[in-house]
Amino acid sequence: MSEQNTQPEHLWFETPLVYSSHISQTIGHSVYLKLENLQPSQSFKYRGVTHFAQHAKAQHGPSVHFVIASSGNAGVAAAMAARALEVRCTVYLPEGVGQETHNLLRKHGADIIIAGERYSQALQKLREDMKNDPTAVLLPTYDDPLVWEGHGSMVLEIKAQLSKKPDAIFCSLGGGGLLGGIIHGCKQVDWEDETKLRSHVQVPIITMETHGSNCFYHSIALNTQNFTAASSGPDDIAARTTNAPYDIVHDKQHDVLLACMHELTSLATSLGATSPSAGVVRMALNRPGGLKCVCVPDEMSMWAAKTFAEDHKFLVELACSTPLTAAYNRDLFSRLVPGTPTSLSEASSPDQKRENTNEKKTIVFIVCGGVKISLDEMKEYRKLEAAVEKNREWEVVCDGEKMHVSK
Repeated sequence: MSEQNTQPEHLWFETPLVYSSHISQTIGHSVYLKLENLQPSQSFKYRGVTHFAQHAKAQHGPSVHFVIASSGNAGVAAAMAARALEVRCTVYLPEGVGQETHNLLRKHGADIIIAGERYSQALQKLREDMKNDPTAVLLPTYDDPLVWEGHGSMVLEIKAQLSKKPDAIFCSLGGGGLLGGIIHGCKQVDWEDETKLRSHVQVPIITMETHGSNCFYHSIALNTQNFTAASSGPDDIAARTTNAPYDIVHDKQHDVLLACMHELTSLATSLGATSPSAGVVRMALNRPGGLKCVCVPDEMSMWAAKTFAEDHKFLVELACSTPLTAAYNRDLFSRLVPGTPTSLSEASSPDQKRENTNEKKTIVFIVCGGVKISLDEMKEYRKLEAAVEKNREWEVVCDGEKMHVSK
């Protein structure tokens, strides 16, 4: 039997979609968690990276050398994919990546090269080295249709696991790979139809970023005149960069403006792309279904990570807990999902109960996973969260609107 025939169709695992009684009780709706933290690499990235890797080996043969620039999770997925496929892998890391990640990458057989302070600088070094290695194939972390196709497999699983179409999907957002996968998957299962524009089949996607690591939010704002128009062009770019924390680049292939962040100040380092995928920005702008862009403070993500650990006994990094902020804050959730009560007292009132009869919503949260979390880090999160407890509200931004959300 040939090696090709002995390889599985795909390397990722089907992950559970579990009902959360804790969160369902908190927000008053049926909440399901897609546990991507149970992938072999503990992150959803294993889907897209392994999907691309299998295609790359099939195209280039067993002598292929996988190279990838990553701050952690995509690199771990690449190392594990290379090990499963029995090929070489080199991971280019920016400075400051924790020793635990270094150890994990080496454990899975990857070589490591440290280059630059940022992901973009590590990627630049990778591209330079590729010129001298004819066997090297770049594994993209988030910006490739094959990666989106791999990530989209989780939506096919959700469709099979859930008895009905969800009323909303919450996900975290960095460079846009996960969102690209969800949009791709929604098309595959007919949860959106660009041709017929059947609005009643659209599944709203609510994307969550942190302040200081929100290149996608800024990019969508640039292309929609701060969420006030369907689209805007590249005219007068200079005027829009005045005092902005980013530069603006016009991607001609997809005809979109991209925000390229000057610096990343959020502690959610796995969301730390300096600029998003132009292809996913275009997909989001063209999507006939609902899409909301939300930014929350780091401390709110820390609080959600702590609460999620107490309720579900999973440690998750800040990039993963960011969408869970809406799961544990009824005030925020009600503003993001129309037609939901804003408080427990409102939800339990006779009028609200009559109004919500047969209107209980089905919500899916993508628990995207990630390896950059430890008990020691969780302790530090609790200290930082405690430092801001004196404030009674969180400052959240959604589609150009500032909101003060009750704690």
